[in-house]
Amino acid sequence: MDSEGGRDNEGGGLSRPELERFFAAYADGFNQALAGRPDFAAMTGRFAEVFVAAGPNGVEAGKNDSDFPEVLEKGLDFYRGIGTKRMTVQGIDVTSIDALHALVTVHWDSEYEPREGREVSIAFEVHYLMQGAGGAPRIFGFIAGDEQALLRQHGLI
Repeated sequence: MDSEGGRDNEGGGLSRPELERFFAAYADGFNQALAGRPDFAAMTGRFAEVFVAAGPNGVEAGKNDSDFPEVLEKGLDFYRGIGTKRMTVQGIDVTSIDALHALVTVHWDSEYEPREGREVSIAFEVHYLMQGAGGAPRIFGFIAGDEQALLRQHGLI
């Protein structure tokens, strides 16, 4: 175990470097999609077949099926509409659960440039439940805070 709770991957589990690469690619893919160059195959490939999303409005199950790219596009339209320019991973905390699962807290920084022109930067965290079975890590759940309240607080919605 490393000092952040990540595995060293000797047993084939999810290693901290592997998870850092995963979330760097996740952020890059999101930023490319914001710029109008989405790679939906890569984006959907980061999620398990079924995943859970939890937040202030409850818990929902999502399905990574043929409709998922459309769901992602609607989300991207929302973020573009409020002036989202970039999402950056500021760091991750890894808690190994077992050889195949980890809880990863991602510290995000998001940058916005709304139509009024004033730039806004918002730091926030999302907790991701990760699975490493079958090769590459996949998100099978995430827990987010009240994003809508945060966006309202900063005058973006």
